[in-house]
Amino acid sequence: MEETSLLWLICKYTTGFTLRSRSQFFKLDSVSLSCEEDNSSAGWTVRRNTTRRTRTQCGDGWGKPAGSTCTISSLYKHDSGVYWCESREGAASSSIQLTVTGGSVILQSPVLPVMEGDDVTLSCHTKTAPSNLPAAFYKDGSFIRTEPAGHMTLHHVTSSDEGLYRCSISGHGESPSSRISVSAPPTSEATPSTSASLQVRLVCHLVVFCPYFISTLLLVSLYQHKVSGSDVPVSPAMTPPIQAEQRLNDVCDEGTEHYI
Repeated sequence: MEETSLLWLICKYTTGFTLRSRSQFFKLDSVSLSCEEDNSSAGWTVRRNTTRRTRTQCGDGWGKPAGSTCTISSLYKHDSGVYWCESREGAASSSIQLTVTGGSVILQSPVLPVMEGDDVTLSCHTKTAPSNLPAAFYKDGSFIRTEPAGHMTLHHVTSSDEGLYRCSISGHGESPSSRISVSAPPTSEATPSTSASLQVRLVCHLVVFCPYFISTLLLVSLYQHKVSGSDVPVSPAMTPPIQAEQRLNDVCDEGTEHYI
C-alpha cells in the first residue's frame, strides 16, 4: 500500500521555505510539493538536482505540475536529490535534501536547521511493522543509544549536536543518514544612532554628577563651619543641585534627539 506524504515548500526571498514533513521516503511513496509566496504562488515552480540531471523543473521528465504544486505519484531511488522553489525571474528559495530508499527503515528528522536550545525528536519507522519498535540511533557512525519505543529526543540542542544521524531496527535493517543542522538564535545589534545616543547620555550624566557631588561637599562644609561658629558667606545665586541636574538632563535629551 502506497503512503502519501505532503510537503509544503513556502518560498520567500528572505526565509526560504518550510518543509512540514520528513526528508526520507520509501520506494513507491507519493509526495506533493508546493511553493507559496505570501498570499500568491504565481510564478513559482519546483526544481531539483539529482544524480541524473540538474536544474530540471517539475514536468520535465518527472512529476506532474499543477500551478505551483508538483506531485510525484511514485518515488524511486533516482528521485533522491536536492529540491527547491524558483520564480520566473530566477529567485530561488533555500533547498532541501529528499532521500528515497529501497530498504524498509527510514528516519524522520528535521530537514531545515533547528534553533539552538530547541528539543529535537528523531523517529525510526519501518514500512511493514508497527512504528514503536525498539530502535538504535547513531550519529556520524557512532552508536548513541537504543530507544525502546523507536523515538529519541535531543534536549536543548547546540552546535555540537550537528551531524549525520541514522537508525536501525533489529530484523528490519537501517535507515539512510540525514543531516541535522543547528542555527544560533537571532541577536539584535544596536544601531549607530542608538550607540551615539547612549554615549551622549553617559557624558551628560557624568557632567550632572560632578556639580552635584561638589555642591554636596560645599553644603556639608558650610554646615560644619556653621556648627563650629565660622562665618562663611553663601552666595544667594547658587542654583539648587536638583534644578541644575534637571536642566542638564533636558539639555542631554535635546542633544540625544539629534542621534535618533
